[in-house]
Amino acid sequence: MKNTDTIQLESDVSAKTVVALPERTKALGMYESMVRIRKYEEQIYFLFLEGRISGSIHQSHGQEACAVGVLYDTRPTDYMASTHRPAGHDLAKGVSLRAMMCEMFGKANGCCHGKGGAMHMGDISVGAVPANAIVGSNIPIAVGMAYSCKLRRTDDIVVCFFGDGATNEGGFHEGINGAALWDLPVVFVCENNFYGASTHVQATMKVQTIAERAAAYGIPGERIDGNDLMAVNEAATRAIARARRGGGPTLLELMTYRIAGHSRSDASAYRPDDEESAWLARDPIKLFRGRLVEEKVATDAELDAIENSVQEEVDGAVQFAESSQDPEPEDALRNVYAGEGEV
Repeated sequence: MKNTDTIQLESDVSAKTVVALPERTKALGMYESMVRIRKYEEQIYFLFLEGRISGSIHQSHGQEACAVGVLYDTRPTDYMASTHRPAGHDLAKGVSLRAMMCEMFGKANGCCHGKGGAMHMGDISVGAVPANAIVGSNIPIAVGMAYSCKLRRTDDIVVCFFGDGATNEGGFHEGINGAALWDLPVVFVCENNFYGASTHVQATMKVQTIAERAAAYGIPGERIDGNDLMAVNEAATRAIARARRGGGPTLLELMTYRIAGHSRSDASAYRPDDEESAWLARDPIKLFRGRLVEEKVATDAELDAIENSVQEEVDGAVQFAESSQDPEPEDALRNVYAGEGEV
């Protein structure tokens, strides 16, 4: 695939009908949620550079509209299964920013008690199942959770996120086939940022879109501009409603772009300059902010105040995490299962 074809994909999805803004409270809430993800991710990046936290990171800034657009209207009792890039999904689902920051510092009061780190975050109390870093492996897990919802006769649903690279894994095809066969309440969300690590998506499949793969399993598939918050939210609302009423799964392909590389050691040298500039010019937060101001939903001053408030929240979370208690050595044996019981 030529470099210009990637930019063409962006123009194809962005040419669709503009979705109207929601009422003011929701609009500002969605903006705040996107800003929280962005500022958290930026802070994490600098904390790693400064050597204040360790491990590795796979960041999601640039993809905020995907997480917020899909998850903003979900319930705490709905489930969400994420990937090795979970921070945006977790924050959008309601996981505490403080608890996530503590997790990054390996503290006992982290959302996973300091045992999960960047790639295994979550909080089941808000429906965020701790993330799974094995590419595509969260898909059959999400199908199992959706099967549980159906057996228990609830109207809860499952949202399952994965990247374009996961769609060539066996778990993707097996999972979607099972969910379709059993009409399970799960929404499959592919965040197509064009690269599985450094490999372009069109080098890994013969079809032109991931969304068209849904037809093989008899379910709806739709490609959406993943940097257009309201387009994502509108499509997700339809897919979630379909799942709740027993209509079965939907596959959403969200076209988006990560600002950073695959991981913190990736300088993204494989991405063409014209491709990067075209996509980074369509920053989802800037696009949504522009609409809020243009359509007089909010003023620049109001949006600046939201951003400043979120930055204070992030700064406070760092201070709280750094002063929090480290786990005790014996905590390594807690929540470990062996044989028939808990150790």
